[in-house]
Amino acid sequence: MSDSASEIKKALAVLESGGLILYPTDTVWGIGCDATDPVAVKKIYSLKQREDSKALICLVANDVMLEKYVESVPEPAWDIIDLAQKPTTIVYDKPKGLAANLVAADNTIAIRIASDPFCRQLIQRLGKPIVSTSANLADKPTPKSFSEVDAAILKGVDYIVLLEQEKHMNSPSAIIKLGNDGTVRVIRE
Repeated sequence: MSDSASEIKKALAVLESGGLILYPTDTVWGIGCDATDPVAVKKIYSLKQREDSKALICLVANDVMLEKYVESVPEPAWDIIDLAQKPTTIVYDKPKGLAANLVAADNTIAIRIASDPFCRQLIQRLGKPIVSTSANLADKPTPKSFSEVDAAILKGVDYIVLLEQEKHMNSPSAIIKLGNDGTVRVIRE
């Protein structure tokens, strides 16, 4: 069994070199990369066999990092972040500083502040958001545990984090879209 500090160091080296990691998040097993690196983001779309028109979620470490990558965080976002009973991803208007192929066609981005200590530390050390997309091929079910991750995903990433591989993860995050015009839409509960 590996310890968190050494796993962060190994995963960080892969992320900094433009590679892909398979890692446990606060929701499900995820495929991740540096969210500011368009070449790495393209590798994820290719690995998942997913059209790049379907936007991916990214994780930030804290409020400060969130504000750095979104032009304006609507006031209701802070209440949602503080009061959410489960991990909640918010879709924001007008992202900035992220890979262009990560941003949706309507100029939005889905971001979650990571609650998992490993993810939060990894993101803080990288100093940039990381992509967090479920570790499944397009149109296949989201794996609820490491043992359910498809062999093509296992072979397609550059590093597999050796933590929490026995943990059962029940569900992806809730997703709420907040418009700068005050609109609120629940996309996934």
